[in-house]
Amino acid sequence: MKHLLCFVTILSLGFVEFVSGQSVWTPDIKWINPGFAEDTVLRSPPVFRKTFRVLKPVKSATLYISAHGVYEGMLNGRRIGDAFFAPGWTSYDTRLQYQQYELGDLIKKQNDLRITVGEGWYRGVFGGLMEKDNYGHDAGIICRIDIRYKDGSADTIISDTSWQSSTGPIRHSDIYGGETYDANIQPDHWYGVRTGNYSTAILVPAIGQAVRKHETFKPVKVWTTPAGDQVIDFGQNLAGWVQCRLHGNTNDTVVLQHAEMLDKAGNFYTGNLREAKATDTYILKKGTAVYEPHFTWHGFRYVKVSGVKVQPADFTAVALYTDITPAGTFSCSDTMLNKLQHNITWSLKGNFLDIPTDCPQRSERLGWTGDAQVFFRTAAFNFDVSSFYEKWLQDLKADQRDNGSVPAIIPNIYRNLQPPRRHGVAGWGDAATIVPWNSYLVYGDTAILHKQYESMKAWVDYIQANSKNDYWSANGYGDWLAPGDSTSLPYIDQCFWAYSTQLVVHAAQVLGQTADQAKYGDMLQRVKDAFMKAYIHPDGSTMPNTQTSYVLALEFDLLPDSLRKPAAARLAALIKANNNHLATGFLGTPFLLHALSNNGYTGVAYDVLQQDTYPSWLYPVRMGATTIWEKWNAILPDSTVQATSYNHYSYGAVGDWLYRTVAGIDAAQPGYRHIRIAPQPGGGITWVRASYNCPYGKIVSNWKKEGDKLQMEVEIPTGTTATVIIPGKAPVEIKEGRYTFEGVYQPSGGG
Repeated sequence: MKHLLCFVTILSLGFVEFVSGQSVWTPDIKWINPGFAEDTVLRSPPVFRKTFRVLKPVKSATLYISAHGVYEGMLNGRRIGDAFFAPGWTSYDTRLQYQQYELGDLIKKQNDLRITVGEGWYRGVFGGLMEKDNYGHDAGIICRIDIRYKDGSADTIISDTSWQSSTGPIRHSDIYGGETYDANIQPDHWYGVRTGNYSTAILVPAIGQAVRKHETFKPVKVWTTPAGDQVIDFGQNLAGWVQCRLHGNTNDTVVLQHAEMLDKAGNFYTGNLREAKATDTYILKKGTAVYEPHFTWHGFRYVKVSGVKVQPADFTAVALYTDITPAGTFSCSDTMLNKLQHNITWSLKGNFLDIPTDCPQRSERLGWTGDAQVFFRTAAFNFDVSSFYEKWLQDLKADQRDNGSVPAIIPNIYRNLQPPRRHGVAGWGDAATIVPWNSYLVYGDTAILHKQYESMKAWVDYIQANSKNDYWSANGYGDWLAPGDSTSLPYIDQCFWAYSTQLVVHAAQVLGQTADQAKYGDMLQRVKDAFMKAYIHPDGSTMPNTQTSYVLALEFDLLPDSLRKPAAARLAALIKANNNHLATGFLGTPFLLHALSNNGYTGVAYDVLQQDTYPSWLYPVRMGATTIWEKWNAILPDSTVQATSYNHYSYGAVGDWLYRTVAGIDAAQPGYRHIRIAPQPGGGITWVRASYNCPYGKIVSNWKKEGDKLQMEVEIPTGTTATVIIPGKAPVEIKEGRYTFEGVYQPSGGG
């Protein structure tokens, strides 16, 4: 199966690389830019046009295309494909994707091809500095159409000076600001085009799936707020846009503003959007039409509408995210945990839009590396994210500096900023090692390690070069947004240095790099020795003495066996002293429950998980959240709303523990070639139903309490084996098939 996965990847990426033995991008194909002077303030997306005739029956017609900006193609008035925001966001200086579309059903005898190019990430106002032209100034396209006729002959249409350009009804569209669309304007004067001197060497076939439309939501409530605004509640916080059916007269104007929250008084709240206007404007022409944006998206649950009286049937919220395949399911008898699982899933959907973003609503939406790495295992349980992360890792490698340091944001939109934006920090830069290794564990494909191995080593080498006497201290973000006592930055730095080095050792072993295995194994031992000397008392207590300090020491295997038990006891004591509440931030939280359950305190882990007062995972659920919040107390107990993100998946990393510990599904070997089924009941939960589609097929782990017995149903896919840990009984080794087991219902202790 491992080799089959590699073959499919090569096939899906490579079959568009050559056409009739030649590279797609031959020298006669030109980048083309608008031939007119663009507005210097609010640029209208240029429309590129090519007309051509086809006089013979067509067997196939294939379009290859990329753009500076984000594009949408129309052939004879019909949309080309169902992807949005293509060519996607990559490290544009070194990697620019192109896509392939089959046009056979759209081709006529007389053809009118139009490509509209929005601002996108390439040249739109984007990033925390709200600057435009982050990668370039000129909107442009490059494309090729290969037409094969039924008689065996062929024609090729390319982007060159024969094309035309103009502007259309989209008057302006950018990611943060939104879109303005005037239905009364159509291209009425066509200009020529300019050719651009841009490299085609950086053009690469698109990796993975495109962004597409998914779930839709109708209004659950329409009302007038105390401030007098007409507001729609769609019932779910999501990333996407609103499709609306509008009827009016020429120049009637309808404005839609988007928000995640209402304030304490029940009014429309945009205080957390920073500079994002998140506003779509439609200028109507007489009659009825359906409108939706083209080159923007919003993070929202609520929409304020002006210019028309809302008829609920005419408004639909559309969720947009990368078209990743669902992989897992989890549900249990605890309805609050089921809502938490729902929120985790929807924060994933809202932030897996071409890259793993931190949030979809404010003027940010960036690929923060710390967020992306802590959430990987949870993401992989819920969806197949292999190619999604592979694409992003290629940009991480491309944006990694020559000295091995990794920017905190990938793609690195701040790459030219002086002085440089903070980079090379613990927990964020470690995405270079953590994501590739975990991808290998989940999918069992060594290709990801081969591709990222030099990047993994370069990151650890950077730390070594910037350390002193085997200690590393960087100006990092630390245990970001921890509600309890802060854990010192040098302590966190040392922990993650050890963790990343261990992962490089593992990767070297898998790849047969024996010299590297010895080299980094020696480094790991020195880092651990320095850690013990500086931060651990003889009795096993950590000098920061925080929940996170014990969590990292335990989960990163930094303690000798003799000190693990007392360290775990101290972690449990800190939690009990905090009324069974967590006190961890972005770096400690993903490992917290694992540190407890892996060291005999699963009961305490359940106690922490099921709290519903601040700070806890279920407090937002109790407060009505439909996604994961950036801050544990984004809404205060008195309903005061804070200016933060309400769709931020990092704390949703607890989903990994739901699958691996509550349901008990885990990989005993990379790619689930051998599976471990070991549920740890607790928390008053009486049944669990969970499944996961691993590379070999579907794994099922269901259990339920019947009196003092535990009934288990297990399914193992073809080509695998499994070890089943049955509470109260000896482990059982099984092969593929469906099984039922009976054990003793023993709620996990350690409390």
